[in-house]
Amino acid sequence: MELKRVVVTGLGAITPLGNTMPETWDGLVRGVSGAGPVTQFNAARFKTRFACEVKAFDPLQYMDRKEARKCDRYAHFALIAAHEAVVDAGMDLEKEDKDRIGVIFAAGIGGIHSFEDEVRDYDETVGPKFNPFFIPKIIADIAAGHISMRYGFRGPNFATVSACASSTNAISDAFNYIRLGKASVILAGGAEAAIAVVGVGGFNAMNALSTRNDSPETASRPFSASRDGFVMGEGGACLIMEELEHALARGAKIYAEVAGTGLSADAYHLTATHPDGLGAKLVMLNALDDAGMKPGEIDYINVHGTSTPVGDISEVKAILSVFGEQAYRLNISSTKSMTGHLLGAAGAVEAAASILAVKHDVIPPTINHADGDDDREIDYRLNFTFNTAQQREVRAALSNTFGFGGHNASVIVKKFEK
Repeated sequence: MELKRVVVTGLGAITPLGNTMPETWDGLVRGVSGAGPVTQFNAARFKTRFACEVKAFDPLQYMDRKEARKCDRYAHFALIAAHEAVVDAGMDLEKEDKDRIGVIFAAGIGGIHSFEDEVRDYDETVGPKFNPFFIPKIIADIAAGHISMRYGFRGPNFATVSACASSTNAISDAFNYIRLGKASVILAGGAEAAIAVVGVGGFNAMNALSTRNDSPETASRPFSASRDGFVMGEGGACLIMEELEHALARGAKIYAEVAGTGLSADAYHLTATHPDGLGAKLVMLNALDDAGMKPGEIDYINVHGTSTPVGDISEVKAILSVFGEQAYRLNISSTKSMTGHLLGAAGAVEAAASILAVKHDVIPPTINHADGDDDREIDYRLNFTFNTAQQREVRAALSNTFGFGGHNASVIVKKFEK
């Protein structure tokens, strides 16, 4: 069976850097930090009192009150990103076979705001009075359901949940469904909104978050010796992934081609990556093998790069193991230094950034690295694209995401050539 080629024809995003994909990309290239004090609850008594929040957000700017009431904040983000991507792709939906259009949309956690609100409102002396939308608002698959219902898409429809690798898993599944001929178009991506009391409190209890409350905008500092944990982010992103012949037949613009994906497991620890990066090494090798590419054909890696003490080191070890001497000609950057860590939505946002890096031949930076803030366990001969974006030819980019539970996922995108 001949596998079909898969291209990306539309992008949408709502992130701490902007409420559209162009705004987000502009912030990434300019090296803007999306971090600031938490505004969604009173964080005064928390170890971490800042995050990367979506700014100036009102769901009623994007949907009517009735639809908004049925959705958790994370599903709002999903619908907004999907709408931008559909418009960007320029599809005439009246002419499309909606049986052949699917939605695979991820969330690592789901409707945590709605869960928290409902439990807080429960009064055991009165008896259970739960909102009838409670369960549909909290489940992780409902964003995919809402998107399909809004547009009438009847193709494959489900969610992927693999912690911080969730939306890269969604992209991988979409890629395989399309190249196997099971769909013509799939909206793939992820959304997350976990900046809530239980979200921040839970990650604080694990000592996973930065506590740099005096300087939140510089707190996410991947590959710096002074890094002390990740910064939580929120938002979502959507890719319109399309079978090549279908895209060409309708005259679609093409951002990039999806070359291959890889999956692996660390099989090591509940939350920590393998110290030698064995799972990270395997997932990149699997992606390269799936794409039929050699390490020397990759120009840019958008790393998982969360700014945690152990995780950054293990990913560097994996890159050096996979790429060898070729690693020193790569550009590497962590866009989480600007967006924060969007958990289950991280992979989709970072895949979109990688696609635009390929499209525009620009590498977004890793911000917040200061001269002399070097970790002796990190090889700084590698080009981490510190602090300033760099222009270079980007023939192909690899994006890594790793999740609690040892879930690893990578996607490779490359310049489209007929």
